[in-house]
Amino acid sequence: MDFQFFLSLIAGIFIGGVAGYLGTLMLSKKMALVAGPLGHLTLPGIALALLYGFDVSLGAFPFVILGIILIWLFEIRTKLSMEALTAVVFSSGVAIAFLFLPIGQAETALVGDISKIGFLDTLITCILCLFLFLLIKKIYFKITLINISEDLAKSEGVNVKKYNLFYLFSIAIIVALGVKVVGGLLTAALVAIPAATARNLSKNLLQFSLGGTLLGVLSSFLGILLFKTTGLPAGPLIIIVSTFFFLISLIFKKI
Repeated sequence: MDFQFFLSLIAGIFIGGVAGYLGTLMLSKKMALVAGPLGHLTLPGIALALLYGFDVSLGAFPFVILGIILIWLFEIRTKLSMEALTAVVFSSGVAIAFLFLPIGQAETALVGDISKIGFLDTLITCILCLFLFLLIKKIYFKITLINISEDLAKSEGVNVKKYNLFYLFSIAIIVALGVKVVGGLLTAALVAIPAATARNLSKNLLQFSLGGTLLGVLSSFLGILLFKTTGLPAGPLIIIVSTFFFLISLIFKKI
């Protein structure tokens, strides 16, 4: 097996699995599509990375973190929904990005390119994914309780502001990592579709969270294999595979 392809496969599997896991939490909070605008917010950072030749996730991360902090602060001050505030913040990022995004490298920025990932990038990606998985696992039931009722969560001693910040920070990391695989355009699908498929197939919360993780892993694995055999971009292929699983899940749900 080609070593470069092996690195792409490992990084894609880790990112896809954690994205699917986080997606189950985002779907229950009705925020699965928020990753899309946040993915667009990474575009200025991706543009800088492509211009100056450094890792796209490294370029994306500061911008998405800044966006997350702004959304968190605006939510506290305005009481507007995260969805509305995300739309306000991300549109500015997109406008800035297209002022200086190299047209010749727009495809990499929009749909990703996992094929050029190096060993160090893969190692850092896997470590960050493991950290993120443990963080999500720690906050999962607290955020679920907050989703049900903030007042109930507060009565149970849950610091709602703190856990919402952890939750948003988790989204920021997976969006920054996800641009390696699917670019700034398709990050919402990376988290939303495995979670939606798992929702169709699961009967309880454990099956839901585990299903989202496994479907994220499988979609990334098969998408990158198809990239190797067809030469088509890996990012769109991963999303197409994920969509195929979702359509299959509709049949099982009907049965």
